[in-house]
Amino acid sequence: MNQQLIEMGQRAQEAANELAIVSTEQKNNALNQMADALLKASDQILAANQEDMDTATEMPDKFRDRLLLTKERIQQMADELRHVAMLQDPTTKIDRGWINKDGLQIIQQRVPLGVIGIIYEARPNVTSGASALTFKSGNAVILRGGKESLRTNEAVVKVLRQSLAAAGMPVDAIQLVKDTSHEVAQELMELNRYIDVIIPRGSQRLIQAVVKHATVPVIETGAGNCHLYVDKDADLQKATPIIINAKVQRPSVCNAAEKLLVHKDVAADYLPVIIAALRSHGVEVRGDERVRKNVSDVKPASAVDWDTEYNDLIMAVKVVDSMDEAIKHINLHGTHHSESIITENGARGREFQQRINSAVVYVNASTRFTDGGEFGFGAEIGISTQKLHARGPMGLDQLTTIKYEVTGNGQVRK
Repeated sequence: MNQQLIEMGQRAQEAANELAIVSTEQKNNALNQMADALLKASDQILAANQEDMDTATEMPDKFRDRLLLTKERIQQMADELRHVAMLQDPTTKIDRGWINKDGLQIIQQRVPLGVIGIIYEARPNVTSGASALTFKSGNAVILRGGKESLRTNEAVVKVLRQSLAAAGMPVDAIQLVKDTSHEVAQELMELNRYIDVIIPRGSQRLIQAVVKHATVPVIETGAGNCHLYVDKDADLQKATPIIINAKVQRPSVCNAAEKLLVHKDVAADYLPVIIAALRSHGVEVRGDERVRKNVSDVKPASAVDWDTEYNDLIMAVKVVDSMDEAIKHINLHGTHHSESIITENGARGREFQQRINSAVVYVNASTRFTDGGEFGFGAEIGISTQKLHARGPMGLDQLTTIKYEVTGNGQVRK
């Protein structure tokens, strides 16, 4: 085992133990200092980011957008830190308390998970957002970003650790693995003695590799093969801006819509309209046979398309006979991330929400809202598509577990 990783794990455990007795006020003060420091160091961070951008020449444009930092994006990172500082500290929460038949006082208390490892790709905003959430919830974090963003991550982590030191906090609450080799990533995933949970963020390929190879428990975050379904009772004027927003606003992210299902009763009138609108925004449309009967120059969709997360300006479109067919298709081909129905039929919208097996299900809204910041969490660690231990956007509460604190007065069990 890599000795450097072992030492990082040991330091992270020590930092997590120290954080257990740090007050909420102290944590909030440190987070605000981090936010101020990021803004003051923006020129250095942007210079490091430019070096990363200059060497990431083979990275597709859709992923270069994730890597790129601007003054505005650094401001957003700082705003996230301040927002997290304003949120309730989950470790101050008592879920419930009671006295049992033997007179024992039992309290169910929220406590940190401990040491969290985060493996992610070229998204420097994750570095600050994940650090903020883990720190506020009393956890230490070991970050392992992609090689394309190493210089940027180093610059951001340097600022965050300096802020921790200035605030009198354990600096090893935030650590960065600088070796981006696959071998070190694999060893990190096997650091059971020191890491309590691994959270992967990135492409489906990355996530599945971590799920397959990690011996540390994993919270699986979401690849996003997200769907929109236009019901026969949809307001089609309302539908178009929702679809365009879900597909076009930021196509490289996991909550962007990848598939569009249209009810047969509105297909003839609506398909030419929505396909023209998508194309006007640069979207390549692929369709099934029934779509192509309505708009003949649409590229044929293959069987592979229905399971593909494009992360690009591509959308596959299908005509369905009923909501039942739409739901079956989504539950079969989706990644259980985010889906939306567009309908004016309230009962049908509610049924769609109940029957779809995804973390977030919308009625008459864009899937782009599946985000910790939009949900009021300040930032997010990721969007979990599994059912244990968390689901959907993961904020502070999802980075805690429970402990039972029991107080007696000499009781012994009979």
